[in-house]
Amino acid sequence: MALEAREIINENGVTSNLEGIETTEYGDENLKITRVKITDEKGEKALGKRKGTYITIEAPSLTEHNPDIPERAASALKDELSFLLGDLKGKTTLAVGLGNKDITADSLGPRVVSGLLVTRHLFSEPMASFTENLSPLCALSPGVLGITGIETAEIIKGVCEHVRPESVIVIDSLASRKTERVCTTIQITDTGISPGSGIGLRNSAIDSETLGIPVIAIGVPMVVDAATIANDAIDGVIDVLLSECKSDEDFYHVLKNVDREEKYTLIRSVLSDKPLFVTPKEIDASAERVSKVVTDGINRAVHSNISSDDISALTS
Repeated sequence: MALEAREIINENGVTSNLEGIETTEYGDENLKITRVKITDEKGEKALGKRKGTYITIEAPSLTEHNPDIPERAASALKDELSFLLGDLKGKTTLAVGLGNKDITADSLGPRVVSGLLVTRHLFSEPMASFTENLSPLCALSPGVLGITGIETAEIIKGVCEHVRPESVIVIDSLASRKTERVCTTIQITDTGISPGSGIGLRNSAIDSETLGIPVIAIGVPMVVDAATIANDAIDGVIDVLLSECKSDEDFYHVLKNVDREEKYTLIRSVLSDKPLFVTPKEIDASAERVSKVVTDGINRAVHSNISSDDISALTS
């Protein structure tokens, strides 16, 4: 995630504004939105991300049973999609749900697509009056390379050549470096996506360069790697030991001077032979809740001229 890349830089002592990177934050403790815009090659090099806009919606309470947070998160997602794509009224949008529907931690895309208010097939002369306040939306869940034997980018490109949408919204699961972001954070970017890159795979990119139209990628962290969990545990041990040591002791200074980023890199190298990705035990309920938020946000952005209640009635 671009937000985590920026945090790593800050942890390494670089706290001033970096060239080629513009950052704005707003919201509150229940719903925080961060926009990171990479404007040039210097910014790309600093964050290791492509030039473009990365928007992160953080809702720490999203895994809890609080109806207000999902509603606010869906509304925020709708606003950010509108910010990136503009008014979608009358424009054909293709939504693509990436991932494997049979694996919970990789099922975000198919879950979201299954709840969308798809309408492109209704835009024919007999249905003109019914679609007056709707926009043409079509959806696709292409599966994964290991099942289909076809690169996802190839499938999407073929569909785009036939359907000719004005924009594509791609939804996929992400990996995070912080356990607390699993199923509580949504990232939106206009740079597209490379499926599987979060777990070390290198598949063909799905972006504006390959498709020739705007591509918005929506991702939610659904897993963390074992190195992250080990790193967090060791950080907790260090913090406890620091609280129990006197500041004038040599051991205190040893602990205080531990470079936490180097420690994480070392842990990853030690565990590199056995890469593990972990989900929380409540992943089923969390995945269902966050996928509903993403579904609602997309529906509201595409069909902005009808109410949320109407959308719910038409999709139930």
